[in-house]
Amino acid sequence: MNTSAYGAEAPAEAISAAAVGRLDDVRLDWRHKAVPATANGTTHAGFVAAGHSLADLQTPLLTLDARALGGNADRLASWCKEHGVLLAPHGKTTMAPQLWTEQLNRGAWGITLANFAQLRVAREFGVRRLQLANSLTDPHAIEWVANTATEDAPILSWVDSVDTVEVIGRTLAAAGSGAVLDVLVELGGTGGRTGARGVDAALDVARAVSASPHLRLVGVSGYEGSLAHTADQASLAAVRGYLGRMRQLHEELLDGGLYGSDAVILTAGGSAYFDDVVSVLSPCITAGDRPGDPGNGPRVELMIRSGAYIIHDDGFYRGISPFSRDGGEPFRAGMHGWARVVSQPEPGLAILDAGKRDLPVDEGLPRPQLIGPALGGPMEPLAGAEITAVNDQHCFMTFDAGTTSVRPGDVVRLGLSHPCTALDKWTLIPVLADTDGDRTVVDLIHTFF
Repeated sequence: MNTSAYGAEAPAEAISAAAVGRLDDVRLDWRHKAVPATANGTTHAGFVAAGHSLADLQTPLLTLDARALGGNADRLASWCKEHGVLLAPHGKTTMAPQLWTEQLNRGAWGITLANFAQLRVAREFGVRRLQLANSLTDPHAIEWVANTATEDAPILSWVDSVDTVEVIGRTLAAAGSGAVLDVLVELGGTGGRTGARGVDAALDVARAVSASPHLRLVGVSGYEGSLAHTADQASLAAVRGYLGRMRQLHEELLDGGLYGSDAVILTAGGSAYFDDVVSVLSPCITAGDRPGDPGNGPRVELMIRSGAYIIHDDGFYRGISPFSRDGGEPFRAGMHGWARVVSQPEPGLAILDAGKRDLPVDEGLPRPQLIGPALGGPMEPLAGAEITAVNDQHCFMTFDAGTTSVRPGDVVRLGLSHPCTALDKWTLIPVLADTDGDRTVVDLIHTFF
């Protein structure tokens, strides 16, 4: 899958193993709330080698599940290979070079990111192929990309207006740069986020790119996830209609000779609708031969950008993921929260020591799953309990006081929704071998938000 529109895999690494490996030497201290004070001064590698388990940690806590992460990464890599599409996972979900490595080692084309700061993190860790799912309008970012991108280490970005094309051109002209940046024209939709509003507007952007000495049009991009938020028929129809317009735009760009490259990428697809992306856009994939015009058309490849899949969840993505909807084997939740009861002030109400600073709440509140007297010890199902509100540092958990006993000091395992707003709350995240089985800490994941 690493053979792409930018050439066969070169000897250079997809990410620097040495840079990622240096995280093993990080010394743990007060900056890392996921590890106990007794770990102060211990290196990452030393802590893992000591054979710690969940019982050695403290609450509040977020953990990852090695078995789930590996299974999820394998599953989507195999699916992409089977369907002949590229994968450039959206790295902003995790901002974790160790997890990017797992994705790249399974054949991902490169890593997609959302802003300039994230691009800098990725290049610091030697990620070779990058895509910015956004427009370059900051002069510092434009000049950095111009000075950093190479043919072997490309940085793709998006444009959605003639104004953006002009901003890039003016910036590079003022800097005296002769760089030519590779861009994809972004198609949006009414009520969506970014993207040219309609095929005609996108064609105007493409023409402006074609006329610019500083830009080269190498594809079409879009994000269908901003147009729908459920998997009902109306949402799926909106997604497929939008993808159909992406295909129309691509075909008109081909007919108009507006691509500036013999290698073209069509890219869409978050973690919710990637199956629809492939269904609608895969007929556009070519090896360089267009019907009736063999050998003269560009090579066209389709790239999805799913990012949340490697972590997955027990909420939003569990309900909307294609692998949950198709009746097959779904992704597994690879993250869990752990919180301790700090107060049981009235019957049927417990206050937990985790809040918005620790756990995601934007796509649904945490869900109580299990309860036990100690972290890492035996736990039982917590039927009927519910998180009803979350403050900065506390959760309000209601339960049936007639059937369930909850005491201060008890530990609750929480199912979480939306990994994109979970990992950003932690600079260091312990990875358990198997949350439902072997709870040995097998790694520590460093994040760089």
